[in-house]
Amino acid sequence: MRQRRSDSRGFGFVELLVALALVGIVLLTLTGLLQHGERAYLAGTARLEAQQSARVALERLGRELRGAGIDPRGTGFPPLVNPTSTGFTIQNDLNGDGVIAGNRETITYSLTGRTLRRNAGGGAQPVVDGVEALAFTYLDAAGNPPKTPRDIRSVVITITTSSGDGGGGAIMTTQIRLRNR
Repeated sequence: MRQRRSDSRGFGFVELLVALALVGIVLLTLTGLLQHGERAYLAGTARLEAQQSARVALERLGRELRGAGIDPRGTGFPPLVNPTSTGFTIQNDLNGDGVIAGNRETITYSLTGRTLRRNAGGGAQPVVDGVEALAFTYLDAAGNPPKTPRDIRSVVITITTSSGDGGGGAIMTTQIRLRNR
C-alpha cells in the first residue's frame, strides 16, 4: 500500500468548484460586454444609414430643384407647380418646343407614408425610405412666402429620417435656389 505524503499538494473538490465558479463569472461578464458592444455597433450603423438616407434625398432634390424651370423659348411657365409642404412638381422644357409634356419634363416629388417618391413619367420610384417628416417651405426673391408658384425662387427642405429600429436618426435642412429664375 502506498502512503500519502503530507506535503503533497493538489486540488480538492471544493477548490475545483470555487475555480469553476470564478471562471463562470468572468465568462458571463465578458459575454455581457460583447453583447453591449454589438448593440452599440448596430445602433451606430442604423444611425449612419439614416444620415446617409437624408443626405441622398437632399442631394437629389437639390440637384433637380436647382435646374428647375429650363425655358429656352422664354414662355414664362412656373418652374414649380402644385407646391405643398410635402411635395411639388418640377417643370422643364428640355426639348425646347415650348410645351411642357412628356417624360422628364415634369418631375413630381411626394411623400407617401414613410417613402419619398420621384415620378418623372415612369411611375413613382422610391428615392429614400424611413422618412419620419418632410417639409418644403417656398420663398420668393425677397425671402417671403410667394403669392403664386411663378414667384418661387428658393425652397427650404427639412427632412427627418430614422432607422426604424430605434437606433437613431437624422434631421437635415438646406435651402436651394432655383438657378433658372
